[in-house]
Amino acid sequence: MMRRIFKIIEERFFYGLMLASTAFLVALLLFIVLIILYKGLPSLSWEMVSQTPKGGYYFGREGGLLNAIIGSLYLATGAVVIGLFISLPLSLAMNVYFRNNKKLVNAIRFVLDLLWGIPSIVYGAFGFTIMIYLGIKTSLLAGIITVSIFILPIMVRAMDEIMKQVPLTLLESAFSLGSTNTEVAFKVVARQCFPGIVTGVLLAFGRGIGDVAAVLFTTGYTDNIPTSLMDQTATLPLAVFFQLGSPIPEVQSRAYAAALILTVIILLISVVTRFLSRRYYKTSIK
Repeated sequence: MMRRIFKIIEERFFYGLMLASTAFLVALLLFIVLIILYKGLPSLSWEMVSQTPKGGYYFGREGGLLNAIIGSLYLATGAVVIGLFISLPLSLAMNVYFRNNKKLVNAIRFVLDLLWGIPSIVYGAFGFTIMIYLGIKTSLLAGIITVSIFILPIMVRAMDEIMKQVPLTLLESAFSLGSTNTEVAFKVVARQCFPGIVTGVLLAFGRGIGDVAAVLFTTGYTDNIPTSLMDQTATLPLAVFFQLGSPIPEVQSRAYAAALILTVIILLISVVTRFLSRRYYKTSIK
C-alpha cells in the first residue's frame, strides 16, 4: 500500500515538474518576444527595411537595415546550398550504402553529434584561421564557408533521423526488383523523405541566419549590399551586436528593430518547419 502511495506521489511530482518547466519556457519565450516587440516595433518602418544606412546612420540619422537583411539572406542561402550538397549524399550513404555497417554509421553519427555541440564561436575562429592561411579577406564567401561548416552537422543529423524511419521492407522490395544502391537512395529514400529533407534544410537555414559568433570574424561589416562573393557583408545578428552597444538611443532602437526582423524570419521558418514535420508524420502513418 505504501509503495503504491509513493509511486503516485512520485508520478504527480514529476508531472508537476514537467508542467512547471514547460510553463517557464513558454513564459520566457513570451517575455523575450514581448520585449523585442515593445522596443523594436516603434522603430520599425518601411524606411528601415527598404533603405541602406545613410551618412550619419550610426548617430541616429536616416537610413535602414536593407544591407543587413539582404546580407543575412545571401549568407544563409549560400551556406545551406553548400551544406545540402554535402549533407544529402552523406545521409543517403549512411542509410543505404552503409546500412549494414553499423559500426561505421554509429561512428559517423557520434562525430556529427560532437560537431553539433561545438560552440559557434569555435567555428568562427576556425574559419578565421583558414582565411589567414589561404590569404582570404573578410567577405561573403568566407562567411558562407564558415556557416556551411557550422550547419552541416545539423542538416546531416536532421535528415538522418528522418531516413531512419523509412521501413526496411521498402528498401528490401526495391532491391528485390533489381534496383541499385543509387536508385534506391535517390528514387526511393529521397522521395519518401522529401518533406523531412526540406525540414532539415529549414532548420539549418534558421540556425545559420541567426548566428552571430560564426560570422563575427569572417564576413566583416559594411553599409552596402554585397555585389560579389568577395565583398564584406552585413548581417542582422551583427547589426544587433554593433548597434546595441551604441550610447545613442536612436541607434539602440534600430538594434531592436533588427532583432525584431530577425525574430520574425526565424519564427516563420519554425512555423513552416513544424507544418512540414506534421505533414511528413501523417504521410508516414498512412
